[in-house]
Amino acid sequence: MSSPNAVSWWARAARPARPPLPLTLMVRAAAGMAVPLAVGLLVHRLDLGVFAGLGAMHATMNDRVEPSRLRAARIGAAVLASALGMLLGTALQRADADGLTLGVALTLTAFASGALSATGPRGSAAGMLLLVSAALGSGMPLPGPWWAAAPMMLAGAGFVVLLGLPAGAPGRPAADPRNRALAAAYDALGRTLADLGTPRAAASRRVLTARLNQFQDLLPGRARRHTKGPTVPTGLTGPNGPTDPTDPTDPTDPTSRMYEAALAATEAATGLLWARRPVPPEVAEVPNRLAAAVRRGGGEVAVPGWRPDTPARQALDVALRAAADTVAGRDAQLGTAPAPAPDPWRLRVRLLSGPSVRYGLRVALCIAVGSAVTANYPLGKSYWVPMTIAFVLKPDLGSVFLRAVSRSVGTVLGVAVTAALLVLTTEEWALAVVAALCVALLPYVTAAHYGLNTVVMTPMALVLIQLGGQSGAAEFRPRVLDSVLASAVVLLFGYLLWPERPRHRIEPRLVTATTALRAYLDAVTAGRAERAEVWLRRTAYRALADARQEVQQGLVEPPPTGRLAERWLPATAALERLGGAVAAFAAQVRYGGRVPDPAEVDRVRRALDELTAAARAHRPPTTPTTPTDRTTAPGHAAGPSTPHDTPHDTPHDTPHDPTLSALGRAADELETLLAGG
Repeated sequence: MSSPNAVSWWARAARPARPPLPLTLMVRAAAGMAVPLAVGLLVHRLDLGVFAGLGAMHATMNDRVEPSRLRAARIGAAVLASALGMLLGTALQRADADGLTLGVALTLTAFASGALSATGPRGSAAGMLLLVSAALGSGMPLPGPWWAAAPMMLAGAGFVVLLGLPAGAPGRPAADPRNRALAAAYDALGRTLADLGTPRAAASRRVLTARLNQFQDLLPGRARRHTKGPTVPTGLTGPNGPTDPTDPTDPTDPTSRMYEAALAATEAATGLLWARRPVPPEVAEVPNRLAAAVRRGGGEVAVPGWRPDTPARQALDVALRAAADTVAGRDAQLGTAPAPAPDPWRLRVRLLSGPSVRYGLRVALCIAVGSAVTANYPLGKSYWVPMTIAFVLKPDLGSVFLRAVSRSVGTVLGVAVTAALLVLTTEEWALAVVAALCVALLPYVTAAHYGLNTVVMTPMALVLIQLGGQSGAAEFRPRVLDSVLASAVVLLFGYLLWPERPRHRIEPRLVTATTALRAYLDAVTAGRAERAEVWLRRTAYRALADARQEVQQGLVEPPPTGRLAERWLPATAALERLGGAVAAFAAQVRYGGRVPDPAEVDRVRRALDELTAAARAHRPPTTPTTPTDRTTAPGHAAGPSTPHDTPHDTPHDTPHDPTLSALGRAADELETLLAGG
């Protein structure tokens, strides 16, 4: 298979995404860096201003448009770890630690960093910054007094938090991040309904799933109440980091009630998508009107008096009317199950779990090798090596291979840009402006491509080095060599020689998805269709989104990993179709009076068991992948995006007969897929 496939993975890896321009975050990021540097210049304490700017940058890296409480907790966890790492690094430098002591200290810090990184999205950010700041503190020029570096980082981060308080306040409905996210979910639902029965429907549904995931992450109750469904294994990452499938609702919160109503409408739309059953245009327009009402802060939305003639259409009609009631502020019978009490030991269990320990050992090994290589390094400033290793090995940024290569290429380009800038000027005020502009670009380039992120981060780091009292021009050649060395260490010891091969990360995702889907199916067939099933379906679709994302990330790997990802793509699409079939079957049970046929349920369960066994044995079905099955993935993992290609993920072109069992049709599809395995 040759050349087309060989070229395609490079094309996927190099292609950046086209995320929307986050102007609010960009302005906040620029101010967060510019003000500390300007104050430092004005009071002639630029050494302290540089560390405050560094803290502001670390806060910017973890900034999101979300409610103030969630935003402060996200930034606070990351920056506290960063300050702790900086205190450790500066203490080692102050004590004039020798190479062996420094290497051992950074290796132990790397183990803690890696274990923490595998516990979830916040742990990933905190773990990386713990190691990055420890490395920086061990090599950057110390301020006076030496211990002031960590407090100044906290001050810079606190300034960024304060800048974002007005944007996160729920005073105006249009400014509330939750309302904006819910409106975006309703817009995506409207697009999905408009695309029913067309080749665009599967891609629209994926965007809808991503919007619901984003909104779910903004609800404070997500903090720590779990569903009775299966949980995603610790250490496995999704589009926005390791997934934590929780019940985000608070029955007294109107926004949470609107979210529940949106979930019910999404389930009905998913069943219609699988059945290829379009709805009248005036019905497809209802979610768009719901989105407009949410942005206004509420209001009446009329649902057309159409005649739903199938169970799935009836389910959609009921769900849209319930959604209209919640948006108007009226109570609606949503019938969702209550969540169990939180588990206070969850973080400790995650931190001591096998995946966390293995990831800690992986990072520690790379840091130990990097420290050994740089022990007698003639170029100096070897803190760049552990810092680069920490960035490349962050677990929720996608392909390690792609990040290692992108880091090297991006550093070369970033050094070239910095050289050109320093040829033009070394005036401190001008360099402060350059640093602020670089930080302003971070929210966009991070979402676009990891390589672009490195191109922007490198000039910013070198400019801060120049402002901190070192010669940036003298740092050019060493920084390129450091980045190449660190990337080589990661590729060799953290990728090629590490026992947990990257291609084996795909199969655990699929096992998680099949487990979640089976629990969802069991809830439907056991008659719990109006209770726990809603959250089990949400858990299943988050797991399916993670599986799809992991496969897409595998597509940017060179062979054999890229070819293996292509072979798993049809199974991923089949599981997504099965989720739609179960949603359609739930509507049949609820509104069509259908009694589950044990034989059909057993067929689906057997097929899921076979697919699970195949995933655990690293044996993908060999059904050929057609061009319409492939979804091109950009070479990054910053979040969900709309695919460049439009996949036609439904193998049958005619609408499903609503009098026939949806599960029987789904079983036929799974058995056909597995027959080629």
